[in-house]
Amino acid sequence: MLVAERLFLDKGVEHTTIEEITQGATVSKGAFYLHFSSKADVIEALRTRFVQKLLNGIVEEVGKQDTGDWNGKLTAWAKACAVGYMNAARLHNLVFAAAPPPSREGLTSNILIDNLQQLLAAGSREGAWSLKEPAFTAIFLFNALHGIVNQSGIGDDGVERTKLLRNIEDSVLRLVR
Repeated sequence: MLVAERLFLDKGVEHTTIEEITQGATVSKGAFYLHFSSKADVIEALRTRFVQKLLNGIVEEVGKQDTGDWNGKLTAWAKACAVGYMNAARLHNLVFAAAPPPSREGLTSNILIDNLQQLLAAGSREGAWSLKEPAFTAIFLFNALHGIVNQSGIGDDGVERTKLLRNIEDSVLRLVR
């Protein structure tokens, strides 16, 4: 997977051959085809890995917050998500834009939105916020955040990144108040 990722980022999916992937990974083509039927399958696996790694980082940051600090948990979620996207912008662009998924369902249903919905619902149950529809709020917030960090070059400069993360934090908290 790492070899395929590097080759796809360096050469593009269309210019990378299965042979280059197998040679770089020092596996046979037969071994490759035991796991993947095509480069599209590799891209799908990279997509899945990208989202899972992003979620793991989010969960780690949220877990650092005090148990009852729901605003802290929510802002940690949003900032970790934003930083994760910005730190892997090239890979994100590759697996979601250069080789887009077959449907746009991921913009309304994915493990990141599910995790955010659970956080919003738990905070609402504890009285931190009064959200009528945590699922709607999670989709809305995820897509707003995704739209901001998906801009080319955003967050590349340290000062601008700090300002962006502060704006994200302020906006997220305004949304749930």
